[in-house]
Amino acid sequence: MSDQENLADRDNQIQIVEVGPRDGLQNEPRQIATADKVKLVDMLSDCGFTRIEVTSFVSPRWVPQMADGAQVLAQIARKPGVIYTALTPNLIGLQGAQEAGLREVAIFGAASQTFSQKNINCTIEESLQRFVPLIKTALEKGVAVRAYISCVTDCPYEGAVDPQAVARLAEKLFELGCYQIVMGETIGAGTPETILAMLDAVKQHVPVQALAGHYHDTNGRALDNIAASVEAGLRCFDAAVGGLGGCPYAPGAKGNVASEAVAAFAHHRGFDTGLDETKLAAAARFAKSLREETQA
Repeated sequence: MSDQENLADRDNQIQIVEVGPRDGLQNEPRQIATADKVKLVDMLSDCGFTRIEVTSFVSPRWVPQMADGAQVLAQIARKPGVIYTALTPNLIGLQGAQEAGLREVAIFGAASQTFSQKNINCTIEESLQRFVPLIKTALEKGVAVRAYISCVTDCPYEGAVDPQAVARLAEKLFELGCYQIVMGETIGAGTPETILAMLDAVKQHVPVQALAGHYHDTNGRALDNIAASVEAGLRCFDAAVGGLGGCPYAPGAKGNVASEAVAAFAHHRGFDTGLDETKLAAAARFAKSLREETQA
């Protein structure tokens, strides 16, 4: 099947990848109970999501909120047709994901050297060297790999990011075997203009069908950026139920775009998401209650 036929099949569908249980909760200062995490994932499974990022297999010293990831994955009610995933920064994390029975993992890099150093303690080139054995091992084990690129338009330390730098990194990750490259607009400073300039560069090297958007709503522009990306051919976007989350290494990046807002946007534009907005609203209320308990 050609790329054009693939795109035609996707024209009326937008896939929302739910990242709230991981990206949304990872920075909450109060430890969220494992039972509450399980309840949230199960509610999201019932909404109609086909991909849910549940947790991350990272050192509890760095992300203590995710220390119970294996327990959460062991207790959720896995629904047929739903792919449950986790963030895995290294081979140890990949092993943990495999032991939990996951068939897809995510890795994360950055298009900014400073952000890469602060986020994963290495240069961009060093991060690629680390990814090679991880991706190779995952693919050999039949585990799909999704790759995040942070700071695709702006960096909290360096300012504007060159679209060509994003394109080069996306191309390398795609060549290594990552089935989807996620454009992470990490601090919410992107605009439709800068998003489109970045996508124009990336699409010269990676098929648009293999791209996804992950846009923070810090400045209230996430839906505008999604709208521009849809016009550019993207049909997959990350979102966090209730608008939970942010990034500890990106000052001011206080929230992902809310899943319920993206679903409403997509449905209003005539796209099918497969999501039940009533159930999603209930999940959002529960997710927000977890945040409110933390802030109380």
